[in-house]
Amino acid sequence: MTPATQEFPGRTYVVTGGGSGIGRAIALALGAAGARVVVAGRTPGKLAETVRLLHEAGAQGLAVPTDVRDPEAVDALVARAVDHFGALDGLVNNAAGNFVTPGIDLSPNGWRAVVDIVLNGSFFCTRAAARQLREQGTPGAILSVIATYAWHGHPGTVHSAAAKAGVLAMTRTLAVELAPLGIRLNCIAPGPTETEGAGAALWATQEARAAVLSGVPAGRFATPREIADTALFLLGDRAAYVTGECLTVDGGQWLGKQVYGRTTVPGV
Repeated sequence: MTPATQEFPGRTYVVTGGGSGIGRAIALALGAAGARVVVAGRTPGKLAETVRLLHEAGAQGLAVPTDVRDPEAVDALVARAVDHFGALDGLVNNAAGNFVTPGIDLSPNGWRAVVDIVLNGSFFCTRAAARQLREQGTPGAILSVIATYAWHGHPGTVHSAAAKAGVLAMTRTLAVELAPLGIRLNCIAPGPTETEGAGAALWATQEARAAVLSGVPAGRFATPREIADTALFLLGDRAAYVTGECLTVDGGQWLGKQVYGRTTVPGV
């Protein structure tokens, strides 16, 4: 492993939703960069697989099954991370829930389920991590994974869009409050990414997949590792003066939304 890959030696990060997809990719990227990683989620088997992959790569990992909707469980998650690795350096809020349905047909339980995981869960985890960092007297970085429809909306995702918009507002508000403690908060907004979870939920058929891809100017889906690389930038020292921001990683998808006429270069 070259020195360039060891950006986070000895640091400890909690990654929620770390059992698959983008969360697993971020966890593995952190491990490869020298960090100790605690993965949290509601499916123990998936978490165990992420930890196995971390260990195979020579990294330290710990699985802590956690329901982020439960603030006491979240406090216990952070306490377990500190008890096992000695301290906490940061958090990735990646746990999410989503399904496509018209808002007019969305049930109260469907609304609550997504808002509770995405917005409430992100707040509970952020609060717990920030309190630990304050107690340690050390700086830290908190990153939340949202989506561009948090600000432009998207049919069929009113529950998720509202929740992620709330996470963005939370991030910007707490970035100001926590800056004197040396705690930075940022977001990333991935575009369509090749993951089993999002794919099954949002583009379940070849026709749906083609329709999504047609709206990405870059002409392809992101890889989980590309999203992870962006996450590591915002978590690391290279972004030490960046807080309250949201970095979009979507191949130009939301900027390329067509309104009138052609939006691509002729001949391409």
